[in-house]
Amino acid sequence: MSEALKPGGGIKPDLPFTPVRVAVLTISDTRDEASDTSGQILVERVKAAGHELGGRVVVRDDIEQIRAQVRSWIDGKTVDAIVTTGGTGLTGRDVTVEALEPLFDKKIDGFSVVFHLISYASVGLSTLQSRATAGLIDGVFVFCLPGSNGAVKDGWDKVIAAQLDSRHKPCNMVELMPRLLER
Repeated sequence: MSEALKPGGGIKPDLPFTPVRVAVLTISDTRDEASDTSGQILVERVKAAGHELGGRVVVRDDIEQIRAQVRSWIDGKTVDAIVTTGGTGLTGRDVTVEALEPLFDKKIDGFSVVFHLISYASVGLSTLQSRATAGLIDGVFVFCLPGSNGAVKDGWDKVIAAQLDSRHKPCNMVELMPRLLER
């Protein structure tokens, strides 16, 4: 990686770690929990990072099912962040973006930009086939990743994990959590 694209910032291990509650939502017409490898990767990484797993569910590529599960977690105040996998592609059944972006109070535009930069290094121009997105819904971070194992690893390992780590400096999303619902 060229010096111009080398990311700045990093984890300061001497600072205290604040775990967050992260839910994993897999969106797929063909997978169940037993065959959901991308969801399992996320579950393992969430736990390995020291966070609490706030839930794990597999739903069909259906706008209402996706919204209902996300609303359930948010309305129940059981999670601080939701990471979805699947349904961000270009086919007719890929409806994660249509389901969730209308619910965003604020879109995190930089997430898609950084995800695609990292994805381009892994899969080249195939990254154009993803509509990875992120935003805030009622003070909860929602990150929508593609369904492939590689995309989930890139998205968590190289973007989301650092921003959900309270020790990441110069800033992270955890330190924003108490202020997300300010008016």
